[in-house]
Amino acid sequence: MGLRLGETLSLQVGDIDGQRKQVHIRRGKGHKDRFVPLPDLTYLALRVLWRKHRNPSWLFPNAAGTPERIRKATTHMPRGGVQSAMKAVVAQCGIKKKSRFIPYVTASQLICLNRA
Repeated sequence: MGLRLGETLSLQVGDIDGQRKQVHIRRGKGHKDRFVPLPDLTYLALRVLWRKHRNPSWLFPNAAGTPERIRKATTHMPRGGVQSAMKAVVAQCGIKKKSRFIPYVTASQLICLNRA
């Protein structure tokens, strides 16, 4: 959905509108609110995630402790924990930050100024 990490972590259950297929982003860049489209696949993934923890407020609750403690969490996940997890996933998948240079050819014709 193109969200910043802080915007994603601060999502609350009430910010998801499944009927309108929108997500309400609160206090985004410049402390402005906005709505972004919610793809069906993302909506289904968020539902599956929420069913695992069932926190009444947070979509991404602080995941420290037992499932009961996660369900009662009053804060969202810390940024550092998410960044560390993403680094581990990227390394495990073998994703490299720099890609190889791939030469390409333009499809336009050459313009010739010398006409006979």
